[in-house]
Amino acid sequence: MFLRCHTRKKNGKLHRYWSLVESRRVSRGDPLQRPVLYLGEINDSQEAAWRKTIAVFDEQRQPVEPLALFPADRPLPPAEVNALAVVVTALCGRRRRV
Repeated sequence: MFLRCHTRKKNGKLHRYWSLVESRRVSRGDPLQRPVLYLGEINDSQEAAWRKTIAVFDEQRQPVEPLALFPADRPLPPAEVNALAVVVTALCGRRRRV
């Protein structure tokens, strides 16, 4: 998964809209990109947070970085360097290991 930026000029001002895109290979081996989530206009700090979130849940990435996950309704502890706020109720399990 990755972030895709769409730009549009409106009333003389450049607007950037973001979406979360999944890239898969179809049966013929061609890549197929499917938008998973439309984020709209986000600022730079929100973009960095989304990139960090994608890196945590990326299955293809070999060097896995351990991150501490905390509920989104509480503030992150200041001592945690590699921390990420997660909306726990929005998570679902797929391809779980037993």
